[in-house]
Amino acid sequence: MVRGICLLLFSFMFFIAGSQAQQPEVLTNDGAWCWFSDPRAIYMRSENSEIITGWVDKRGSIFSASLNYRNGKKVIRKLYHELEADDHDNPAFLELPDGRILSQYTWHGGTPKATGVIQNITLEAGNVESFSTPEVFKPYDEELVKKYIKQTYTYANPFSLSTEQNKLYSFGRWIGYKPNMITSTDNGKTWSAPRIIVTSRQLDTNNRPYAKYYCDGKSKIHMIFTDGHPNVEPLNSVYYCYYENDAFWRADGTRICTVVQLPFHPEDASIVYKATTETGKAWIFDVAIDKKGRPVVAYTRYPTNREHLYYYAVYDKGKWRDNFLVNSGPWFPEDEPGKEQREVNYSGGMTLDPADPSVLYFSHRINGVFEISKATTRNLGKTWKVSAITRNSALNNVRPVVPRYKDKYSPTVLLWMQFRRYMHYTDYDSDIVYKVLE
Repeated sequence: MVRGICLLLFSFMFFIAGSQAQQPEVLTNDGAWCWFSDPRAIYMRSENSEIITGWVDKRGSIFSASLNYRNGKKVIRKLYHELEADDHDNPAFLELPDGRILSQYTWHGGTPKATGVIQNITLEAGNVESFSTPEVFKPYDEELVKKYIKQTYTYANPFSLSTEQNKLYSFGRWIGYKPNMITSTDNGKTWSAPRIIVTSRQLDTNNRPYAKYYCDGKSKIHMIFTDGHPNVEPLNSVYYCYYENDAFWRADGTRICTVVQLPFHPEDASIVYKATTETGKAWIFDVAIDKKGRPVVAYTRYPTNREHLYYYAVYDKGKWRDNFLVNSGPWFPEDEPGKEQREVNYSGGMTLDPADPSVLYFSHRINGVFEISKATTRNLGKTWKVSAITRNSALNNVRPVVPRYKDKYSPTVLLWMQFRRYMHYTDYDSDIVYKVLE
């Protein structure tokens, strides 16, 4: 009953705000992305008012782009020709200390002849047209492979830490079907052997935890993760930890283990949400740190596969303050007649504003179409002020993202996928669009 009242209130606010929404600008008419290779978009440190982003087109080619958010100028460069038609392969980006741009991406698992992490680095600072030819490398450790068996390289998440002399870190689902970590001390020329971060207590090589990361660029890399895929794990829960100073830590600052002692088990980390059959399995969308240094998590619960409930959790005064935002509707992939829907847990998606995670942007279904809204809270998610970003759209709007590393002088740029067709992660026809919000 309470949830029904909340939904009525949200619907009323959405109706009032709908007429204010304006059409977005198109970055490309052929692009898609997943939400587990990040940052999908970054602000550059230069004074050129640029963000860097990228996507996969419907033929499977990988692209990068720079966008001047002041004048709308865009420069697009192909990074890899027809890798594979799969939106999991979108590139992630990192600005190196000298202003050059590193990009990493992978096949979705790959094949024996085509597998590993793919990397391009610009020859010139900030110039996407100067991206190098792609180089493939395979994070590998013989002992890990003997123990964890599988080698499937999916996702890449590159970061750097200034307090560690700009050491690079990259994370992905690699050896063992588990979250892995590698490091580089020469700006990505060479990479260390991988370490598995988290694994099920009873080793299951078919179990695959999903992870999202947030880096402060200084000393910490924050991580949220699940037991596995919600299609597989009936009680998929959400966990949090962070890396700092050669160790992994819980939200309360107690140490889980050192890097040398990896891996740890999900229950060793901080439990954000423990799934039950009544409240539903979960999946994750974003993590950031607020102005008081508190971790903030955006995730989805599924009491049923047709109920995608968005939640917002903040670690405050020794506990997680976990609050409901909205029922976003069902999955967004279209149903193929006579076939069972394979991706019942693909929600429209959420992104936190990394500069101020009391603000988030989310995709939810209104009048049969997925639209984007902005939600702001001043009390850790107990109540929300909601306004429209899109309304009365002809196309569905999903998977929003705010670029990382925004400074206080830059406006908020919001990017998202707008699709004509999305049957599956290998069968899509979509745009990447954006709005400059402030």
